[in-house]
Amino acid sequence: MRVTLAQTSPRLNRSNLGEIIELITNVTGSSDLIIFPELSLNGYLLQDKLHEDAYLLEELQALERLSTSIDIVCGAALRDRNVFRNVALYYGDAKLVSKHIKVHLPNYGMFEEARYFEGGSGFDSFNYKGKKISMLVCEDLWHESVHKELIKLNPDLIIVLVASPARGFNDNGLKIRETWQKIIKQVAKECRSQLLFVNRVGFEDGLGFWGGSCIIDTNGEISHELPLFEKDIQTFEI
Repeated sequence: MRVTLAQTSPRLNRSNLGEIIELITNVTGSSDLIIFPELSLNGYLLQDKLHEDAYLLEELQALERLSTSIDIVCGAALRDRNVFRNVALYYGDAKLVSKHIKVHLPNYGMFEEARYFEGGSGFDSFNYKGKKISMLVCEDLWHESVHKELIKLNPDLIIVLVASPARGFNDNGLKIRETWQKIIKQVAKECRSQLLFVNRVGFEDGLGFWGGSCIIDTNGEISHELPLFEKDIQTFEI
């Protein structure tokens, strides 16, 4: 299976959809699955811009059409009347295969997601093309109770979409990166699953996102990793 990690730098407007379509088109034929970060269609610090920029599902039919030749996972802010949700979307075979609504919305320090989004109610998995897959969005994976749910779900593949700001610089590097790697290695090893971690890069209103997207094997080891702080798109065989 050929997997493309798309470590992009989304902007705070709707132009991201055009860029995502272009990137998908560029790897169609050479990849089986392409994965974009959390809120890759919108940018992260949306706040009141949600009322202008959040998508209706029917506005994303271009992704359905493109998924005839490649599976697509991306993050979006979706609108349902006056309710907004932070979601991971999986497209394949010209349809929306699965949707995960971010459950755990951070609401501390620099984060205000719970003020603008409505959270999901739980976690599940879906069977597709011979694999059992679970999707999560960022903060979801920071909760021990979610790890236990994943062990029960027993997925073959865990996909984690992330928008993690850089923080905690020290002599050994970036502390948030160390923390994330500890979490995803533990989860992959406990679940005996391959884990695909895709984090964004770029800057928004003083926040810098660090990237470091990677693939973790079933032994909890990093098999492939993208660079820090750089836009990068690479395809790997897993």
